[in-house]
Amino acid sequence: MPRADRSPLALDPRAHQALRRLDMRIVRRLEGLLHGEHLGLRLGPGSEPAEARRYQPGEDDVRHMDWAVTARTTVPHVRDLVADRELESWTLLDLSPSMDFGTAERDKREVAIGALAAVNVLTQRVGDRFGAYFLHRGRVRRWPARSGKAALTTMLATVQAAPRGDGPVTGGASLPDALTDLARAQRRRGLRVVISDFLDTPSGGAVPLEAPWERPLRRLSARHQVLAIEVVDPRELDVPDIGWVTLSDPETGRSREVRLSRAVRERYREAALAQRTAVAAGLRRCGVPHLVLRTDRDWIVDMARFVVEQRRTAHKLARHTPAAPH
Repeated sequence: MPRADRSPLALDPRAHQALRRLDMRIVRRLEGLLHGEHLGLRLGPGSEPAEARRYQPGEDDVRHMDWAVTARTTVPHVRDLVADRELESWTLLDLSPSMDFGTAERDKREVAIGALAAVNVLTQRVGDRFGAYFLHRGRVRRWPARSGKAALTTMLATVQAAPRGDGPVTGGASLPDALTDLARAQRRRGLRVVISDFLDTPSGGAVPLEAPWERPLRRLSARHQVLAIEVVDPRELDVPDIGWVTLSDPETGRSREVRLSRAVRERYREAALAQRTAVAAGLRRCGVPHLVLRTDRDWIVDMARFVVEQRRTAHKLARHTPAAPH
């Protein structure tokens, strides 16, 4: 079966139906909204100012008078209020060469694209918009925010068609650079999802080292609700006893022959565990929920379990958070 047929890009109908029964709760404060679920874009009593218009005697509430516009135009104006705004979500998808690696049923890129699709299925309601940033071949590429199933299908098809392998690197951007661009360019509060393998995370030593992506991710999480999705292949955690092998670094292209003896395998497992622990610790320091998806597991089941657990957390937060004034 060709690789494209195994890709989770087009979600299985049963998986799509299962995900549609769930939703990813937005518990962080959005742009002037109350905590909790968003209702979509509609006019009505609320707390968010919209456009100013002329005052209609007997119809408009004088408490909504926009005195600044009234003074500037010498004509009475009121400002409409928006009850709730639509959610705007942005996903940063890491398409660096290490994400093309995979030894199970699918590779890490396929799982990452599937996670991108699933996140949008879980969060989209009427009027919601989603956009994406792609880190590909040393450049950060932006997909503008749109809404609707057709826009999602087009975006996923474009990502799936992105070249793989050792292509020409046209820039020197890294994951911290992409996070910085996302935080700087998209200021409106909403949901931010980061999908990567986080393999550039340093580990080892008595004193924990700060990963280069921690500081920009911390700035991003200070304003938005952020979810980090780590994609892992089993061969990144352990290697089999198969003797001499040639190992290649997909990021640099360097190769080296290594004999996978018992001692080497043990050191490999310890180093891999230390790095995964460092990733989890770094995300915890940033205050970001952490979801791990593996290429050798049913990633849709893992994501559904994570969403159910997040719903329980959101419910607990809602019970202990006082309601914001209208």
